[in-house]
Amino acid sequence: MQKQLPITTYGMDILRKVTKPVKEIDGEIFELVNNMLYTLRNADGIGLAAPQVNKNVSVAVIDISPVEEYKNYDPVILINPVVLENHGEVVLNEGCLSIPEVRGDVLRPEKILLKYFDMNMKEHTGEFEGLPARVMQHEIDHLNGKLFIDYLNEDDIKRNKDLLKKIRKGKIETDYPLYDPKENILN
Repeated sequence: MQKQLPITTYGMDILRKVTKPVKEIDGEIFELVNNMLYTLRNADGIGLAAPQVNKNVSVAVIDISPVEEYKNYDPVILINPVVLENHGEVVLNEGCLSIPEVRGDVLRPEKILLKYFDMNMKEHTGEFEGLPARVMQHEIDHLNGKLFIDYLNEDDIKRNKDLLKKIRKGKIETDYPLYDPKENILN
């Protein structure tokens, strides 16, 4: 049975750690991926990385099918992903489930060549561009301890300073459950 996992938020240490690679797909990883997909859909997100559900492993799930032009796009599971090449540049507005209500323009490569493993630990290499590439880069950043706000200019940071303080203090409400380290509700 799938369950909704609480989301870690800005200021929690796990969001700044480099994740550990997955060595094998066991029951724990399988359950984590299923719960992450369920959590992502119930939080109205399009990408989620394991540190966002308080797990220090190199796993991310992408489901951009809620976006109209990608409604037939199948979810992608990224295990141990690595960007091999990137091309072009594009600025788009981003947000993050771990940093609710904060948005900002982020410059990222427009196209990437990505190496990753699937749920059978089969290696894949593929080119991605547009929204899939954007979301994948955002989630891979999470796996490397980087957040989208690290790319924001000073004006965006100043504009969001008070909100970021509220998030860090846990004084934010969302439509999805947030991880509370005091309750230690995850195993």
